[in-house]
Amino acid sequence: MMQAKILVVEDEVILARTIANQLTQLGYTVAGTASSGVAAIDKANNSQPDLVLMDVVLKGEMDGITAASQICSQHDIPVVFLTAYADETTLQRAKSILPLGYIVKPFSLGELRVAVELALFKHQVEQEIRTNRAYLATLLHSMNDAVIATNEQGLVTFMNPAAETLTGWRQSEAVGKNATEVLHFVDEVTNLVPDHPVAQVLKTQEVTFLNEFTALVNRNGDLVPIGDSTSPLYQQLEESGGVVVVVRDMSAYRRSELLQKALEKEQELNQLKSQFVTTVSHEFRNPLAVIQTAAELLDLFGGMMFTEKMKTYVQAIKTSVEQMNQLMEGVLIMGRIEAGRLHFTPALVDIQQLCQDLLEECSLNLTDFHEMVFTHPDDSLETWMDENLLRQILANLLNNAIKYSPVGGRIHFDYTYDTDGQTIIFRVQDQGIGIPNSEQSHLFESFFRASNTKSIEGTGLGLAIVKQCVELHQGQINVTSEVSVGTTFTVVLPCMPKG
Repeated sequence: MMQAKILVVEDEVILARTIANQLTQLGYTVAGTASSGVAAIDKANNSQPDLVLMDVVLKGEMDGITAASQICSQHDIPVVFLTAYADETTLQRAKSILPLGYIVKPFSLGELRVAVELALFKHQVEQEIRTNRAYLATLLHSMNDAVIATNEQGLVTFMNPAAETLTGWRQSEAVGKNATEVLHFVDEVTNLVPDHPVAQVLKTQEVTFLNEFTALVNRNGDLVPIGDSTSPLYQQLEESGGVVVVVRDMSAYRRSELLQKALEKEQELNQLKSQFVTTVSHEFRNPLAVIQTAAELLDLFGGMMFTEKMKTYVQAIKTSVEQMNQLMEGVLIMGRIEAGRLHFTPALVDIQQLCQDLLEECSLNLTDFHEMVFTHPDDSLETWMDENLLRQILANLLNNAIKYSPVGGRIHFDYTYDTDGQTIIFRVQDQGIGIPNSEQSHLFESFFRASNTKSIEGTGLGLAIVKQCVELHQGQINVTSEVSVGTTFTVVLPCMPKG
């Protein structure tokens, strides 16, 4: 890795040399020193440093804040301010430049190192975020489907070019208008106006679809047969930020008389969706890997120089990265399932050994208040099953039993064979928070989470993946649950005979 080049701007010559020596000692390259704002701008233009350490108070007409403002307006160079004055006025002026650090003199070598490392790290993360935003914007603008986003009041905030073409509205004209004005739907059979999907989703926070024979009335008054999906748009986990509507022009599909062509089109759309999910997940994983590595390095080398509060921040970063990685993994698995690329591949599996391995892995999440009970047949038999699918099923059910039993209790895990040996029955029972009866029918839907789980972290993908894996195994899954009593999942899978 190349050493970071740092420009030191300090009007006290001795202090400037001291800082330069400290940076060299820490392994950085000093791009130069400057004692005035004009000289700092000139050296920044010529040396293109990776970071500027800028004294707020400089001799001459131009102070450090003004110099930093001019440098930032011309180059993507992060700035860390140095000052002996931490008064509110100076702080507010410095914040207007959006610096990546602020060090009050005098400072130690350790404090300098932490400020520089964090500034370089934050700047790298910001660059990754800008790149990903630009990439996602390109994807949205390149999509053939119309994409319209609204805020929580149902006012249009975004339209891609396909949406402009389909509706006849330019984005500049549509932004700020109610979605019902831009997206006017009508039932082609009854000629009645259906309930607007944006209003429905804002009310229910659930994905909704219009009826099959629904048309969009564009700005010119033309009817365009469409297919749509309307989904909640989350700004943060579990916090609604509006709605996203995806509308597809179905005119060509309606004119088609061949079912085969319709099926081929559906397969193509599924493949594109899968590629989109895979691409987006991959692009998120790159910056997540950078963040995780940086957090681990901070944790490893911070040592005694970190306060307990700083260590808490580093741990929070690592925890958030792990949660995002789990979400991306779940999305990728669902993408493979929907694209038909997750297959049933049976082989001989030692069921008892597999279960014991999974229990050992899951035991890391147990607390002193949990009791795990595992019962099984006396004989350890090998059974023809898909080990990867079975791992997904049992690992998700066991981890859910632990996670949704926050106060502890007994978790009972067992499996048995039926009398003729044709099926194997797995059962996972907990004494956790339970699932409201009215919500159990939605339990296996992607991203669905019960109303009593909001305070417990989760993605809403685990049980959807379990359901798909059970179906690939040509099996069945059942659930019985009572709020504040517990939940029992029963999975019945056929045993494939050898040969």
